[in-house]
Amino acid sequence: MATAVLDLDLQKLPSVIAGLERYNKALALIRLNGKPIGKAYLSVFDGKIDGAELRAAVLSSMGSNLETAWLHHYLNWDSIESKNFIPPKATIAVCTRDRPEDARRCLDALMRLPDDGQEVLIVDNCPSTDETQRIVESYSRVRYVREDRPGLNNARNRALQEAAHEVIAFTDDDAVPDSNWLRSLLRNFHDPMVMCITGLTMPLELETEAQEWFERYCPFGKGFERVVFRGDRQNPIATGRVGAGANMAVRRSLLELVGSFDEHLDAGTPTCSGGDHEMFARILMTGYQIVYDPTALSWHRHRRTWEELRRALYGYGVGVYAYWTRILLVERDPSMFPIALAWFHQDQLPYLVGALFKRPGSIPLDLIVAELHGCLVGPWAYFSSRQRSKSYQS
Repeated sequence: MATAVLDLDLQKLPSVIAGLERYNKALALIRLNGKPIGKAYLSVFDGKIDGAELRAAVLSSMGSNLETAWLHHYLNWDSIESKNFIPPKATIAVCTRDRPEDARRCLDALMRLPDDGQEVLIVDNCPSTDETQRIVESYSRVRYVREDRPGLNNARNRALQEAAHEVIAFTDDDAVPDSNWLRSLLRNFHDPMVMCITGLTMPLELETEAQEWFERYCPFGKGFERVVFRGDRQNPIATGRVGAGANMAVRRSLLELVGSFDEHLDAGTPTCSGGDHEMFARILMTGYQIVYDPTALSWHRHRRTWEELRRALYGYGVGVYAYWTRILLVERDPSMFPIALAWFHQDQLPYLVGALFKRPGSIPLDLIVAELHGCLVGPWAYFSSRQRSKSYQS
């Protein structure tokens, strides 16, 4: 059965949650006064979750984090020292290609954000129809831009060029930003050394087996604590915990200070993905900082079918190794070798062994094989993408 996705606040927990007949369990985002502080898996019986069982499950799953959250709430404590800081205005960029249903849902969510003078920009990347453009025409506050060079990073670079404001907040078309998403991103730019902000991404739905395995194996959410990433305190190439491009904001000065997104990486190219994490690495290598702030919440629609999930994991494998190939060739940095070795020995190999021996709870074998296949293809894909880019320019 599917998993219900719930959004609960500790100060407003219901006495019972009903209407869950299609589910035998639920994943709940736990908030305190609107602020995400954790998550909990809950059992569903006869289509309901009893209030007492709900509270017991939340207390059990949160542990000491709950006490910390209550203390911070009581003291009105804020981890961001930003006295007299006026957040900059932002351009929200939605990079999309041939997913009009997702784009409409995303735009509806963006229209519900508090109006702080932000601009909303749709970058339609090499579309096969004009359906997305016609959808955008029904939103008076949304500006449409068409980018005919295929590739998500080409769309991101076009957004940086077109943006009217100092900060560009990127969301994927299959994401639904929360009402406080943009304000939470922008408040972190008080430090001029911060070049990028990422946020918490939760699943929008877990209606299929593929979506449940996506959330289990490669969730976009990176925890519920604010983290500042600095290249002098960690290997800047190890960006797995930084966040995801589906939920990030950057300064427009990124173009001059760090450089543009690598057009040879990410969706729409042979490399399939990796463009966001390559940029994260370059930001840290250049000496700037990245902040992960879980209060910048967005909800992501995971791949619904098993074949889509397999393609996604294959693409993630391709993208990681393509990005590492760029690091080696362009940045002349060989430090990706120990990272790749550690990833294989600590994660991929145990998962593979568990799948082969069919251990309880093990990752399905075809998903592991798809990812490993992508890793093998990654270096070739980066060279192929560079060659294809040359052919477009000639």
